Parts: sequence; C-alpha cells; structure tokens
Amino acid sequence: MRLPVRRRLQAGVISALGMPLIEALGGTWRWREQGAEHVEAVRASGRQPIYALWHGRILEGTLYLRDRNIVVITSENFDGEWIARIIRRFGYGTARGSTSRGGARALAEMRREMRAGRPAAFTVDGPRGPARVAQPGAVWLASATGNPIVPCHLEASSFWTVNSWDRHQIPKPGAEVAVAVGAPLEVPPRTGSDTIEAARVALEAALVRVERQARGMLQ
Repeated sequence: MRLPVRRRLQAGVISALGMPLIEALGGTWRWREQGAEHVEAVRASGRQPIYALWHGRILEGTLYLRDRNIVVITSENFDGEWIARIIRRFGYGTARGSTSRGGARALAEMRREMRAGRPAAFTVDGPRGPARVAQPGAVWLASATGNPIVPCHLEASSFWTVNSWDRHQIPKPGAEVAVAVGAPLEVPPRTGSDTIEAARVALEAALVRVERQARGMLQ
C-alpha cells in the first residue's frame, strides 16, 4: 500500500522529531541486564536470535536492541510508516506487513533476511493484542529458519502507563531499566500446527519468567 504524499510527509516529520526525543529520554535511563550470555551462545552456534518481547515494552526494547541490524515487522498503514522511519534511524531493518494485511509476505521477507545472517525481533502480542497472548509469527519463523527464539522483558523502576490495549510503559527520566534475557527456545523444523501451538504456549511461559526476573532485579 502506497500512502498519499501528504501522509508520507507527515510521517517524515514525526520521525525527524521523534527520534531525538526518544534518544534524549533514553539517554537518562540507567540499564541493568541479566542473561546476555544466552544471545552470545546463539551466535556462537552460528545462528541468529529471534528476540521476543511484549508490545507494551516497545520503547525500552527499541533502545536496548538498537544498532544490531535486527529486522522487525511494521504495518503498511500510516502508523506503520512513521514507526518504520523512526526505527530505521535506530539501526533496524523493516519487513512491511501485519497480522491483518501482508503478514505472510512480511514473514517470508524476514525468513530471507535471517538466511542472509540478520537477527529478527517480534512484539509477539502485537500489533492489536490481546495483550500478553503470543501470536505464532516468531514460532513459525524459528521453525522455518532453525534460529531460536530469545525471550526478553524490560521493566522500568518508574514510568508512565499509556491508556492503551497494551498498557504501554514509558520510563520516566532517570529511571532504572532492568533487562532480563531468557534461555533460547528451540522450535523443530517444518513442524505441524500442534507443535507450533505448544511452542507458542511455551514462549508465553518463558516471557512470564523473564518478566518476573526483571521485576526482581529492581527490588
């Protein structure tokens, strides 16, 4: 879908203003991290991680995972356009599509990018929810490529909560942000629907564990 010129210009303005604002806010945060060795182990095996996190942690996740050549899916509508422009400024690649339109095409593009050696990332309950219910995209990509899913959770010590379906978290200036990275989740290749569902449920459970771990890091 090609947006009208006016909307593309608006997206350009939003991205030009949004990126430095996000950078300035994130520059005040203090980071704590546990589990980075899991990503190192994936790369040592000659593979790439498929990062998985909840949609409500996009802001912290964008800054934490920046400049790693990660490919993510963004929708083809106006919101997806300005989001894509912002995250490209943070060193991400984009595959355009969503669960409602172009999703299969976007996943196929991500598979090609991973085969070329790029990592991927999913907000697994996005783009529309339900919150904290993992969609199967990350599991399908893991099965199709042989790359493992790496669950992550980010939690701030002080934050604002957006009145949205995902209860999006915006860490306040000076907040401490805890990052918990879990053990890789392997998905068998060319697996059937039952195994995909089992892996999806396992991913949800893994995200619950790393959320608990991140919250514990702030106590």
